[in-house]
Amino acid sequence: MKNKIIGKYKHFKGQIVGVLGVAKHSENHNDLYVVYTHPDENGKDQMWIRPKKMFLETIERDKKMMRRFEKLD
Repeated sequence: MKNKIIGKYKHFKGQIVGVLGVAKHSENHNDLYVVYTHPDENGKDQMWIRPKKMFLETIERDKKMMRRFEKLD
């Protein structure tokens, strides 16, 4: 089964990632983790997971506030 990308985001360091979905807690169904993919240094897609709160947060970098991941159209 091939993973389907449901959204594309740009990481603040410039990488484009494809979001595969949001993993939920098995008992209370709260959204916990964003599952996403981006290519490694050899161009092969790798699957990653990050807490949803961290994925959506605003961070400070070089004295500027920015989103960790910015949604692309």
